[in-house]
Amino acid sequence: MTEAGNIIAETTTRIFRDLGDPQALNAAAAGDAGRAPLWRALEEAGLTTAWVPEPMNGAGASIADAFQVLRISGEFAVALPLAETLLAGWLLARAGLPVPKGALSVAPVREGERLWLGGDGKLSGTATAVPFARDAAQIAVLARRGEEPVVALVDAASCKLRPGTSIAGDSRDDVTLVGAAPVALATAPAGLDEDALLQMGAAVRAVQMSGALQAILDRSVAYAKERVAFERPIGGFQAIQHSLARLAGETAAALAAAGSAADTIDASAGFGEAEFLEVASAKIRVGEAAQSGAAIAHQVHGAMGFSREHVLHRYTQRLWAWRDDFGSESAWALRLGGMVAAKGADALWPMLAAR
Repeated sequence: MTEAGNIIAETTTRIFRDLGDPQALNAAAAGDAGRAPLWRALEEAGLTTAWVPEPMNGAGASIADAFQVLRISGEFAVALPLAETLLAGWLLARAGLPVPKGALSVAPVREGERLWLGGDGKLSGTATAVPFARDAAQIAVLARRGEEPVVALVDAASCKLRPGTSIAGDSRDDVTLVGAAPVALATAPAGLDEDALLQMGAAVRAVQMSGALQAILDRSVAYAKERVAFERPIGGFQAIQHSLARLAGETAAALAAAGSAADTIDASAGFGEAEFLEVASAKIRVGEAAQSGAAIAHQVHGAMGFSREHVLHRYTQRLWAWRDDFGSESAWALRLGGMVAAKGADALWPMLAAR
């Protein structure tokens, strides 16, 4: 990591430790005013515009450095649209559009969904399960003008929202654009289309999940040292040690897969075959780690981990929700399998060895 990356990571960690303590925010509802100081601190530090270049009034951080911000945010699992705002800023900046201040979201986030820009300059179509749409003042949209991809910024107030929630209680709203006029509009640069946005979003969620897995590993190990049963800490029992070792292995695999995808995107200029392989593999492997890792953490904590007062559910429920965002591991596995089958058996090993 570069010196600038270390500073960004340290700043992010300090802000979340000071203002985003999971236990302190555990009882607060999503969007509660208790989160406002945390959001202000993130904005003032430039972390919400990390992927926006400095000439466009952003922080101008590298792709890799901003992924570190997302990993750390996953370690705290606070219900804030930080990832969505970063992703919206990335999309708008790639198209040369100004990025407004405040919370943003992005659409579409589901494979196969399309939004359209008509000849009258108005947007139409529906994007389902858009994260934090109701909490965002504006939404960055990737749409089609005929067959040409365009990037638009639209006021959330001009959209029809159908409220929904994820398993973690965070907003996942259906956004319908009925004659909504863009606040800003630009033709998307070459290579920026719905699939590129889906890949970037999948990488974002993989990195967040890897951070959350690290957090539940740390908490599970600490709990096993403190919880006493039969007159000794439960961490002394072989069954618990085996479970924690499995959780550590899943966490390490998730961090490696997500980190590899982030590094590949950072080093590339677009989204080609290599980037697809890394992102698909990361979303699949991290999703699998989230499934088994959350189960192990709850087994270690026992009934305590299921209580509303305990913070474990903040992480595990968001892990379950993030698995489905920007494509589940099943959806990515189908696409990855299709690519491998199309290239043929002889191309599989060279493709893997080249990574």
